[in-house]
Amino acid sequence: MRKQFIFSLSSLLLVLALCGYNSGTNTVPSKTDTLYFPPVSGNKWETILPASLGWNTDSLKSLKKYLAERHTKAFIILVNGKIAVEEYFNGQIASDSWEWNSAGKTLLGVTTGIAQQEGLLNINNKVSDYLGKGWTSEPLQNENLITCKHLLTMTSGLNDERQIIRKKGLTYIADAGSRWSYSNVFQKMFEVVTATSYSDFETYFNNKLKDKIGMDGYWKKGLIFTIYHSTARSMARFGLMELNRGKWNSEQILNEDYFNESIHSSQTINPAYGYLTWLNGQSQYMLPGSQKIYHGTLIPNAPADMFAALGAKDQKLYIIPSKNMVIVRMGNAAYRANTSFAKSGFDNELWGKIKGVIK
Repeated sequence: MRKQFIFSLSSLLLVLALCGYNSGTNTVPSKTDTLYFPPVSGNKWETILPASLGWNTDSLKSLKKYLAERHTKAFIILVNGKIAVEEYFNGQIASDSWEWNSAGKTLLGVTTGIAQQEGLLNINNKVSDYLGKGWTSEPLQNENLITCKHLLTMTSGLNDERQIIRKKGLTYIADAGSRWSYSNVFQKMFEVVTATSYSDFETYFNNKLKDKIGMDGYWKKGLIFTIYHSTARSMARFGLMELNRGKWNSEQILNEDYFNESIHSSQTINPAYGYLTWLNGQSQYMLPGSQKIYHGTLIPNAPADMFAALGAKDQKLYIIPSKNMVIVRMGNAAYRANTSFAKSGFDNELWGKIKGVIK
C-alpha cells in the first residue's frame, strides 16, 4: 500500500509540473518560451502583468516617473512578445507617430538583406555596380573599392564631414574597409535598393517588411536625412521580429544567415557595430563624430547580448535575446544638451533604472 501511495504522489507531482502548476512563487519566462505575435491588423496585443514576472513594482513606478521627467513620449517593454509595460507621457498617445532618427538605419539594413535574399543585389558587390561609375568624387580606383557592405558597416572611407551626400561631398579619406566612421553615406543604400528593385524604396519596404509584420509609419525625406516615423508599437513589432531572428510568427521575413551577420561585429575597427546595428558586450567601441576608441562595453548596465537601433534625441530600440525582451523608448532628448546621433549617457542611466525593475 505504501509503495502504491508513493507512486501516486510522484505521478501527481509529475502531472502538476507538466500542467505548469504555480504554488505561489513567480516564475520568469525562459528564453525558450514560445513567442507571442500580435495579429498583423488591428490593435489587439496580449499583455502580461509585471508582478507575475517577479518584477519590483515599486521600482517600476520610479522608472515611469523618471521617464516622464526625462522628456520621454513612449515606452514599451515586451516579454515573450507580450506587453508588460506600455506608457505614454508628455502629451503623446498610442496612435501618435514619432521619429526614429538613426534608429531607422536598422530598417534599411534589414530591407537590404531582403533584397539580397531575393537575388536583387549582393552586399559584397561594388556600389558602382548598381549606381554606375562616378557616384563619388573619388578617383575610380578608390571608388571601386567601396562595396554595399562598406556602406552598411560605416567603413566606406569617404569624407564624413560633409553631411549632404551629394557627389561633390563624397571625397576620399581612406581606402574602403580601413576606417570606421559614422556618416550619412550609408543612405546611398536607399538608392541601391531602389535601383535593383525597380520601384521606389518605400514601396519595396512596405511590401517586403512593413505590411508583413503589421507596422504603420512612413519615410520622410529631408535635405540631409531620410527618417522613418511610426507609433511606438510599430517599433516594438520590428523589435519582436528581430528578437525572433528575422522571423514573424511562422514566416521568415529575413533569412537567418544575413540576420546573424547583421548582429555580429562586422569589422574589427569598431566591433560594437554590425550592419547599421549597435552591439553591446564587445571589448571596445567607437562613437559618431570621433575616431576615439573606448575600451569596455557600449552600455555597461545592459545585458551583454543586447543589440540595438539607436537614434538621435534618444530614440531607443533594445533587443535582449537572453531575456526574450524588447524595449522601446521614443521622445525628445533626455538631456537638452545631448547632441549624440546614437548612444548617449542616457542609455546606461536608463538601464540602471530598468535593472532595478526586472532583476
